[in-house]
Amino acid sequence: MTSGQRKSPIWHPFTQHALQDEMTKIVRGEGAYLYSADGRRIIDAIASWWVVTHGHCHPPIVRAIQQQAERLNQIIFAGHTHEPAEEVATAMLKLAPPGLDYVFFSDSGSTSVEVALKMALGYWHNIGKPRSRIIVMQHSYHGDTIGAMSVGARGVFTATYSPLLFDVITVPFPSAGQEQATLDALEAAVRDENSAAFIVEPLILGAGGMLMYPSWVLKEMKRICEASNVLFIADEVMTGWGRTGTLFACEQAEVSPDIACYSKGLTGGSLPLAVTLCRADIFDTHFSKDRTRTFFHSSSYTANPIACAAAKANLDLWLDPETRARVASVAAMQEQAIAPFRADIRFKDVRRTGTITALELETRDSGYLAGIGPKLQAFFNERNLLLRPLGNTIYVMPPYCVTTEDLDEIYGAIGDAADAVRRDHAI
Repeated sequence: MTSGQRKSPIWHPFTQHALQDEMTKIVRGEGAYLYSADGRRIIDAIASWWVVTHGHCHPPIVRAIQQQAERLNQIIFAGHTHEPAEEVATAMLKLAPPGLDYVFFSDSGSTSVEVALKMALGYWHNIGKPRSRIIVMQHSYHGDTIGAMSVGARGVFTATYSPLLFDVITVPFPSAGQEQATLDALEAAVRDENSAAFIVEPLILGAGGMLMYPSWVLKEMKRICEASNVLFIADEVMTGWGRTGTLFACEQAEVSPDIACYSKGLTGGSLPLAVTLCRADIFDTHFSKDRTRTFFHSSSYTANPIACAAAKANLDLWLDPETRARVASVAAMQEQAIAPFRADIRFKDVRRTGTITALELETRDSGYLAGIGPKLQAFFNERNLLLRPLGNTIYVMPPYCVTTEDLDEIYGAIGDAADAVRRDHAI
């Protein structure tokens, strides 16, 4: 097939159209389910790329969107404000770790990271001690814009664009038994007088393979940065909103970042929105009658009122103890569902943090480009499951309205997929 033979002009993300050109058309979503144009009910086992928390088309969020759309749909956020944005900022500062004082709005996880990096460099520039080096963790992923790619792992995602990326200092991932090597490397990195900030995904590295590490390591990393006056940036774009078992992953380490990035579940998965929170002194270094010290960042849809209304409805839900109780329930359900796989020789590194599980299928090749990945995805699609393995790594990250019956179906299919691989080395 050539590109001229394609049925649709749409270029889809993270999709090799020469291998997969037929897209599953979705016409409706409700709760943990998606409904396709051909009449199938599909269990959304990855929360539609990790964004859907309470469920698709959750009524309180839908109502908030409808009501706001009738009042104010968009306004330039430079020189203006509106009530939904004020409410979201106030609520975020109450829910986020203590010590974060200001809220900057953007559109996505990638842009929230770009904002964080620019805040960090602006802070050092404006206090007259310019620093420009960012410290990152091996296997990390922070987005697909240039700055976010620069602080993520170098490899297949970034190779084509390497001339655009800036240099970073990389510390190893704290694998079990190797945590001290990571901490020692970070100790050495922060001693570099040009080190401005350390950015990390707390507790779980998402696109890097759902790699998990303990909270005490996160706590130590923050202590090391603090001792050397290096800014600590927590990228909670994926790890926030209950995914790790607490509202934010940093809570488990009793860590307050200097800058924090939140997106994905911020609106419950309904509309794109992101926020970057920072300490007051970072804002204060930009606060001046000298206009050259302005924080020069924006997007046309900064703090879109409809998206903010959705976020406020979502934040209200997180004030309800029942929401957090549901997260704990899903975490327990996930542990029960994955437990049998810990002794299954077809899998390795079976793991769980909060509501997220992951396991490696034993295959001849591994990694993101493992040939089994697209075959597994097609297999799960045939079983009416939205699962998108990271190569041979299969993970489950469902909305919090998932049922035990749903999980039984999901893990049953995972076991069947392993049977198929073991039987014919393919699916």
